[in-house]
Amino acid sequence: MTKHKLVIAEKPSVALDVARVLGASQRREGFCEGSEYLVSWCYGHLAGLADAGTYDERYAKWKLEDLPILPSPFRFLIAPDKQEQFDILRTLMHRADVTEIINACDAGREGELIFRTVYHLADCQKPMKRLWISSMEDSAIRDGFAHLAPGEDYDALYQSALCRAKADWLVGINASRFFSLTYKTKLNVGRVMSPTLALLVQRQSTISAFVPENYYTVDLGFGEFHAVSERFPEKAAAEALTAACETTNTAIVKEIRQQEKKESAPALYDLTGLQRDANRVLGYTAQQTLDYLQALYEKKLCTYPRTDSRYLTDDMLPRVKEILLWASGICGLSIGDTICENQLCNSKKVTDHHAIIPTQAASAQDLSVLPLGEQNVLKLLSRQVLIAASGPYCYKEAEATISCGGADLKLHLKMPQAPGWKQYAAEKSGSGRWFPGLASGQALTPDAVTVKNGKTQPPKPFTEDTLLSAMERAGCEDMPEDAERKGLGTPATRAGILEKLVSTGLVERIRKEKKTVIVPTALGNSLITVLPEQLQSPLLTAQWEQQLSGIQQGTCLAEDFLDGICAMLRELTKGYRPVAGADILFPSDEKVIGRCPRCGSKIVERSKGYFCTNRECKFVLWRDSRFFTLKQKTLDRKTAVKLLEKGKAPLKGCVSPRTGQVYDATVLLEDDGQRPSFKLVFGNG
Repeated sequence: MTKHKLVIAEKPSVALDVARVLGASQRREGFCEGSEYLVSWCYGHLAGLADAGTYDERYAKWKLEDLPILPSPFRFLIAPDKQEQFDILRTLMHRADVTEIINACDAGREGELIFRTVYHLADCQKPMKRLWISSMEDSAIRDGFAHLAPGEDYDALYQSALCRAKADWLVGINASRFFSLTYKTKLNVGRVMSPTLALLVQRQSTISAFVPENYYTVDLGFGEFHAVSERFPEKAAAEALTAACETTNTAIVKEIRQQEKKESAPALYDLTGLQRDANRVLGYTAQQTLDYLQALYEKKLCTYPRTDSRYLTDDMLPRVKEILLWASGICGLSIGDTICENQLCNSKKVTDHHAIIPTQAASAQDLSVLPLGEQNVLKLLSRQVLIAASGPYCYKEAEATISCGGADLKLHLKMPQAPGWKQYAAEKSGSGRWFPGLASGQALTPDAVTVKNGKTQPPKPFTEDTLLSAMERAGCEDMPEDAERKGLGTPATRAGILEKLVSTGLVERIRKEKKTVIVPTALGNSLITVLPEQLQSPLLTAQWEQQLSGIQQGTCLAEDFLDGICAMLRELTKGYRPVAGADILFPSDEKVIGRCPRCGSKIVERSKGYFCTNRECKFVLWRDSRFFTLKQKTLDRKTAVKLLEKGKAPLKGCVSPRTGQVYDATVLLEDDGQRPSFKLVFGNG
């Protein structure tokens, strides 16, 4: 019997490329077959953590008394539309001729979780190997299969991924239910999503509370050069200095401080860096950029996109010149005279994957056949390679103190010396001029003295670029200097977080001053108002992310991390006190139609009926009550109002289920304290 190795990729497109390289050319139902390998695929996550109702049917309904829901053990369920492919994978895993399983899912945390979940759900016990590659080029695939690692080498990565999924489930399920029930409004709370929302709310609050203040400065003009005074809160003070300067009509250079400065080239792109620049330069959202990158990766035109590294490994140093040639051809820019190859390589700063770079295949690609978004991202990516390998931007800077009219004014000068990496930058360095002959003690005659009016400015709203930066830096000042991972979320998850905030109505994108800014909605503001500090603290969430990284590195225990999450949720659901004024923060769109005949509380109309607002009462009139549907009627609002007011209501156009006869009657409401019921009477009833 011929022995086979089963390769499982994350998606069909990747599997087909791998199958071609491995010679598995025979297409079967759900897999490809060759003499040595079987190659199959998932469709992303074939399985996910089960809904709360799976553990206990009572959890299908949201009730405060059931919280917190803390499953042990957690269960995974196959998505119904992916069951067929899972069955194929399970059958392949258990085939007698399959001797080992090779995990070829994306080389990262989520890829590990996708594979291991399927492996465990299929109850597979066969040996595992791990394919770990950063490029989908044929040579990279062949090299990866020549250096397969034992599956157990990635056990810690799997535990980290599993903990992340469980933590997000625990916080999302429990906190979302708890606050939704507490404030009678659908509210989405997330481990990373809520602190990110808090950043947006805090920024918008600062902007809203900002009161601009007028200030005045005095400007001395010397041709194209200008010396500026300090800011004066009162115009009269600025006018007095102006008058003194005009009277004196001579300015003396008291002091000149000048220095040569250098700005080193920024490093290669990690995912967040590329998303930020794509937003700033191209206007793309973080999710759009990630989608374009993923498409380029699957087309073998760039390396693995979901990386948090900005360097190449040291062993790639001999290839840097070749990579620069690829990049130069793609973006249509020439390689600079100074090439600093060593700047691109630092193995100590590379985690799972090196920085994102174009591939050799990209250099031969006809870009015109690619979608415009992919073209633009690939060119931006390639330009960054040239930037990272360039020399520093050098310039001369000076500040002159100029005395006039009894006050000191400042004149700033900046003169580029060597463009360095800025020759490739989207925003050029400019061409400053130097004040000719400027020297200490020199007497100058201003050709104009002007009072300038200005206003203090509030912080700017977040753009996707600046928000990604804030997420990356959140809590960093309170984290250890040598922390492996800081900030909110990971490069791979931040785009999804932003999209979730938008889709749940907590934030919105607004076009403002030729930029798209991200601002919280009224619902987002209200949610942060009522959330306790632990759920909106960037520091706490950054620490959680640090712990997940520690689990991956083997320095933290998964049990300790999850125990901390569970303890926080127990404290939250049992000790939280609702914020006063919830009816203002979360105004209800439910219409009050009357009073409960049982407890006197308000009865509100919802999609399925008419409910008592007293949660303990449980009085409800169902819109599709069988009593009414049998008569081909529904309990409409007008009828419900009369039943609540008078205990009876006219019911016209009833249809007998037995004879089909149409008739009119009066319906009476009766309530035994357990369940409302109805009775028909005829005549004056």
